[in-house]
Amino acid sequence: MTENQAREAICQVGRSLFERGYVHATAGNISVRLDDGFLITPTDACLGFLDPARLARLDAGLNQLSGDRASKTIQLHRRIYEAAVPFDHATRCVIHTHSTHCVALSLQDGSGPELLPPITPYFVMKVGRVPVIPYHRPGAPAAAEAVAQTIAHYGAQGQPIRAVMLQRLGPNVWHDSPGAAMATLEELEETARLWLLSQSRPTPLGEAQIDELRTTFGARW
Repeated sequence: MTENQAREAICQVGRSLFERGYVHATAGNISVRLDDGFLITPTDACLGFLDPARLARLDAGLNQLSGDRASKTIQLHRRIYEAAVPFDHATRCVIHTHSTHCVALSLQDGSGPELLPPITPYFVMKVGRVPVIPYHRPGAPAAAEAVAQTIAHYGAQGQPIRAVMLQRLGPNVWHDSPGAAMATLEELEETARLWLLSQSRPTPLGEAQIDELRTTFGARW
């Protein structure tokens, strides 16, 4: 993917997420890792009305080269790339949203270390485990470090992840392109919605069923 293609893809995905209610107002951000730096949506930008030419362009040291002022979450995005790439070299895009159902789940008392159990095969196949990161203020360096440590911990156990949930804020997901990262986010938010809509909590898939998904589809659970 060239830089111009990445710019267009970020704007297309941002508009799609906004129009379908996955993001609102100026919440959320999208970045792409380039060979020599990063693109990221500007601070306080609405993802539904992005201009490819005004995306923030940064070098590998996070020095801004062009575009509007970069989102303050660039430090978090960089730590995600640094932690995730050793386990998945194709990682190129990070998306953060304040998706309603995911955030609602993180507000519930008694929530566990992971946001959701494995209740559907596509959640297991397309998303995988989603650790919950305890609350930190937006942009806090401690949050970025906690996310990086969590990615490294799961990866070292042979369970590389593609998403984390920032408690009270929203999910961060990553993949090899903006389109693939968006699909991961969609599956995560839909699974959270199913969980909240269920009158009685669904029984998770069993270990034999999950192992079949690992064997057949390469699921990361």
